Amino acid sequence: MSDSETARPAAAPDAFADARALPAEALRIASGYAFTGPALDLGALLWDGDCFPDARIRVPLTVLNRHGLVAGATGTGKTRTLQLIAEQLSAQGVPVFLADVKGDLSGISAPGVSDDRVRSRSAEVHQRWTPAAFPVEYFALGGLGHGIPVRATVTGFGPVLLSKVLQLNRTQEQSLDLIFHYADAKGLELIDLKDLRAVVAFLTSEEGKAELKGIGGLSTATAGVILRSLTAFEARGAADFFGEPEFDTGEFLRTAADGRGVVSVLELAAVREEPRLFSTFLMWLLADLFHDLPEVGDVDRPKLVFFFDEAHLLFDDASRAFLEAITQTVRLIRSKGIGVFFVTQTPKDVPSDVLGQLGNRVQHALRAFTPDDQKALRATVRTFPDSAYDLEELLTGLGTGEAVVTVLGERGAPTPVAATRLRAPESSMTPADAAALDRAVAASPLRPRYAQAVDRESAYERLAAGREKAGAGKGAGESARRPAGKPAGAREEEPSLVEQVVGSGVFKSLARSVGSQIGREITRSLFGTARRRR
Repeated sequence: MSDSETARPAAAPDAFADARALPAEALRIASGYAFTGPALDLGALLWDGDCFPDARIRVPLTVLNRHGLVAGATGTGKTRTLQLIAEQLSAQGVPVFLADVKGDLSGISAPGVSDDRVRSRSAEVHQRWTPAAFPVEYFALGGLGHGIPVRATVTGFGPVLLSKVLQLNRTQEQSLDLIFHYADAKGLELIDLKDLRAVVAFLTSEEGKAELKGIGGLSTATAGVILRSLTAFEARGAADFFGEPEFDTGEFLRTAADGRGVVSVLELAAVREEPRLFSTFLMWLLADLFHDLPEVGDVDRPKLVFFFDEAHLLFDDASRAFLEAITQTVRLIRSKGIGVFFVTQTPKDVPSDVLGQLGNRVQHALRAFTPDDQKALRATVRTFPDSAYDLEELLTGLGTGEAVVTVLGERGAPTPVAATRLRAPESSMTPADAAALDRAVAASPLRPRYAQAVDRESAYERLAAGREKAGAGKGAGESARRPAGKPAGAREEEPSLVEQVVGSGVFKSLARSVGSQIGREITRSLFGTARRRR
């Protein structure tokens, strides 16, 4: 298949061939999706148990930066909906970011295989199904898995997001913010977790306490909690995610040589047991895009569509300040040309202030086996506009690959609620094997830039060097300083943990060196993430 065929845009809808066969209400719904500009083709209208293949349900390309929600119970087809949307966005030149929690989306780089299910579905919705592969770049958090490593510096990640992954309370979060404030003001970049531990230890030492007096101080007890949380965090393997080279999220905005958008697939299967970590890392990627990209206003197509899978994990146990920052980021990032789609099981997983900003909805089936399920079902129905359907009955009766859809029209008004039988993806629905993933990563133009971790000199290394120097000086003058009558081999009093980590002489040297610099504070975003200096 030629590139031009692969990159074909979704055609404008023909006049409904079976318009006279459509019931009046179904015709009214279908008319709400008859857009004139470029649009993604989701599927065909379902009404009263029948599928009307020429009544096409679509979403305009121009409104995809108005965000969206893909929801539904496990096994109802959410992953294939993501794949279907990602394929069509790529074909129309829009880059896509996909978080692949279970490894189900890696096959998008290979053409699909026609089987009975594909043939049946394409016939039902009048889809001219053609196998197609799409340009894909694979990424992996910290290099754990098959993909280009995605790392953040601790300075870049910031105190708000780090507090969430460390599960700090409000007081501890404020204390961590003080630590970052001090490091920023002194020009002390925190590259990895050991740098942060060293600075925390310094600020609780006798020499360091004076440094924070002007901004509120830091209690020894709170610092101890932060240090223990960092140690436990590292013990779970988190050190791999922090360091250099820090990932540039601008890499997600690329297009292929043939004009199609590159689909960036972040493999999360290797870290799926750390949901708090990977969900917060996804927020870091989004926050980094938000404060690094210029304002573009309304655009004819998004610069990137970002799919945030397992979105409920981001909101679980989130502080009020964290939720407010998410809300504001989602509200403002559309002006940067970025569309965000949250993917979760029910709309109630998403706070109402965020849900109210999601203009495009694809709701797969819900289960109603328990009282809690029934309550969630009724809550979901209330989030939809008035509908000609009995949504409670419809949402529990949808089949796999069917969904209730409402989107924003070309003028920004919501479309009628439409039950939809969705099209089949044209790329492979089977995960790519490990060998294929490794070949793709080895051939990536990004590999030379990000594959090898770099541990350049930072606070920790400077401390280690200073301790050696201080130790050498101590050894030379030990005889002169030894109290009278104390034997040379007598055991010295064991230093405290803080003293072992930092050493007062070292920190005096460190304080002098950073104090001689012009204090500059790094510009931080709503989430406390540092602005990248590109």
